[in-house]
Amino acid sequence: MIYYKIADKDLAMELHKSDDYKFFTFSEFYVMKRRALKDYLLAENGEIGLYISSPNEEFIKNLVEGFLTNPHVTFLNKKMWVEKVALLRKPKIKKRMKFRTLSPIIVRTLKEKNGKLKQWDLNPADLKFYENLQKNLINKYTAFHGEYKGDEYMKIFPETRSIKRKRIKVPKEGAETYHRAYHMRFEIEADPRLLEFAYDCGLGEKNSMGFGMVAKV
Repeated sequence: MIYYKIADKDLAMELHKSDDYKFFTFSEFYVMKRRALKDYLLAENGEIGLYISSPNEEFIKNLVEGFLTNPHVTFLNKKMWVEKVALLRKPKIKKRMKFRTLSPIIVRTLKEKNGKLKQWDLNPADLKFYENLQKNLINKYTAFHGEYKGDEYMKIFPETRSIKRKRIKVPKEGAETYHRAYHMRFEIEADPRLLEFAYDCGLGEKNSMGFGMVAKV
């Protein structure tokens, strides 16, 4: 849906075909006025919302232009009307922040199984989850800005009771793979440049597929 709404079609194609970082993320759909039924949520007033974030100003500018030019999107084979597009003010980023996830975080590592290395989803009870989260964020920052010369220290203090696992189906090369991703609230301490980038681009992997978006608590 997002690629179709980018006004600059060359930029949309470049992002869609890229196998590298795409530097944007988005939230899960949220329903302002809802009622829980047996198998789904009912949006009682027919309204749902979505947050999209990126450190790439050109991307955001083209996305807003695309939504304003053609305020329709297709979701689950249904055409929907985009009633409102708003640019939100970014919170003041400090060295220590409290965040909550708006879309679950995926962090992976390689593990040997039957003589072959395979991708393995990490969980927040594993210290490597946080090590790989830190490496991934610094790698993304460096790829976007060209370099990072700041303090690489990063510490995350999760609210254990807030951690919720989600099993997510992700399409891949015509097939479907399943991942374990995590919603959580946490306090994070790091160089404010890294935290601002995490706020803009998302934490963990697969940000452009709707993972790792965070909001200030």
